[in-house]
Formats: sequence, structure tokens, C-alpha cells
Amino acid sequence: MKSYMQKKEEVVRSWYVIDAKGESLGRVATKAAHILRGKHKVTYTPHVDCGDYVIIINAKKVNLTGNKLDDKMYYNHSMYPGGLRERTARVMRENYPVEMLERAIKGMLPHNRLGRAMGKKLFVYEGETHPHQAQKPVQIEIK
Repeated sequence: MKSYMQKKEEVVRSWYVIDAKGESLGRVATKAAHILRGKHKVTYTPHVDCGDYVIIINAKKVNLTGNKLDDKMYYNHSMYPGGLRERTARVMRENYPVEMLERAIKGMLPHNRLGRAMGKKLFVYEGETHPHQAQKPVQIEIK
């Protein structure tokens, strides 16, 4: 019996919406990464980008448990001496909620060309609305 290997020309993509309001950051990120990779499909093939599009709304209302709002740090470096910038999760959620969710999700994808292609199918929005109504996205519940 031969294993089925999907070709990139055969991939059929769907659109999904995840509402992050009141949900844990990690739960939202793992669900989104799972869909972006295509692991929810029976035709999943590791070396092919067979995932679907994911829209995340209400990024500003995502939840963090415990003391993570004050203890979790996000780092950036400009590559110049003294160019390290540190921000807490509280600052990130208030000022940069889209970047916070994107970092969490893209960190769960492969760190190569395939992962970058998967990351382009992710759309994160701060509020309730998104401009992808024409694609008729399906609402996904986080369990």
C-alpha cells in the first residue's frame, strides 16, 4: 500500500475565523498553527503547504493566565550597541496585539521557506471586523 502524497496543485483551501475574545493566547495560537499547517486535513503532507487561511479577530481581548502580563517579556534588537528593546506582555497586548499573536503563531510554524509561506495565510485584526467576508469564512470554536 502506498502513502498518499498531496501535490501543491491539488490543494483546496478554506477560510476560517477564530474569535480570540477571552481565549488563552496559547490555545488560539496552537489552533491557528494547526490549521495553517494543514494538520486538520486527512490529506496532510509535511513537505507541501496544504493549510488553510486563518482570520483572527479580537486580538486585543486575548487572555494570558497567571502573572504572564507582567513577567513575560518580548525582546527586539536593532543590531546596534545598546539596541535591545524589552516590552512586557501587558504593553504588547495594549499597543501591539496583532504582533503579539503573530509572534506566537509563527513561532509554532516551521522556520524555513515553507513556514514563511504558511505565515502569509494568517490575518490578525484587533477588533471585531475583518475585510474577508467575501471568502465566506467558517467560525471555529476553541475547546
